Amino acid sequence: MTALLLTSLFGVSIEVYLILLVIAFPVFFFWRWLFKRMLKTDEKTRKIVSWSVTLLTTPLVYAGLVIIMVMSLSYYPSRDFDRERWFADEEKRYELSEDIIESEMLIGKTKAEVRQILGTGAESNTDDNDNWWYYLGFKPGMFNIDPDVLDIYFENGKVSKVSQHET
Repeated sequence: MTALLLTSLFGVSIEVYLILLVIAFPVFFFWRWLFKRMLKTDEKTRKIVSWSVTLLTTPLVYAGLVIIMVMSLSYYPSRDFDRERWFADEEKRYELSEDIIESEMLIGKTKAEVRQILGTGAESNTDDNDNWWYYLGFKPGMFNIDPDVLDIYFENGKVSKVSQHET
């Protein structure tokens, strides 16, 4: 029963407290070193101030590290469209898709022109279908388990809209 109580304290996993404890030690020594240089008081006062500031700043350091980790895991470069790169690596087409959408380079193009630029794509990309899609690969992200696709919509035989979504 007590083991179950230790797995979560105040709604936070015990692992988080252990991580905070590990972070708190270097943070404490940093503040102690800084206050030793800045504060001209006795050792006891500096320790109290160091511990107080450590208690306030350690959660901020932890949050900052989590944010940096999430941002680094979900980062991917956005590149200008390059036809050779498009055909060379299907798994990284997502890097080129933003430029395709924002530049509106396909708007107004015919199906033959799109096929010349992007290739044949999916089997459903036929002349009698007005909704084409192209596989873009898996965009980096924390819980990204589905690949992205580029959707191309035609009206009267010409591209009217280009968008992207997860499948």
